[in-house]
Amino acid sequence: MVSEHQSQAKQPVSAALAGPYGHPFHPILVTVPIGAWVASLVFDIGSRVSADPAFLTRGAMWLLAIGVVGALAAAMVGFLDLFAIPAGTRAFRTALVHMTLNLLVTGAYAADFAWRHAAGPAPRVGTGMLALSAVSLAVLGVSGFLGGRLAYRYGVRVADETTQAEGYASAGRPQRAGTAR
Repeated sequence: MVSEHQSQAKQPVSAALAGPYGHPFHPILVTVPIGAWVASLVFDIGSRVSADPAFLTRGAMWLLAIGVVGALAAAMVGFLDLFAIPAGTRAFRTALVHMTLNLLVTGAYAADFAWRHAAGPAPRVGTGMLALSAVSLAVLGVSGFLGGRLAYRYGVRVADETTQAEGYASAGRPQRAGTAR
């Protein structure tokens, strides 16, 4: 049985902005910063071992910027998902930690971009810049784990079991409630 709190956390605050029921936009948008920041770290490492590292160094810097822009877009719809979670619940506390870590990581990557931009063209990514990217990515991994907990354990913005059961009904035959096939 779904509680009132669970039902509330599954519904979008604004379907037009946060995604319709069962199709939130936040998990779709987070792929942009995650992909950009992982690729940036790969480029950083590549710049340390390549004979011609300048293009990797520039590419890493711009991947940081793409990730920050993508993270801001994901955060905007993530805030809307946060507003759907009832305050005072374990899911809400988890969401606050998830949000805080994401904001810290985004700030760290923005600072990393500014640092690299201010340093000007460099043949290789500096050790401090590489370390900042690696630590930021590790913290992002922790935050992603918490985001997974929100969706897969607490069911935030995930369709309820009755709706999910529609996908398991045999084609052409409606499934009776309470039966498993």
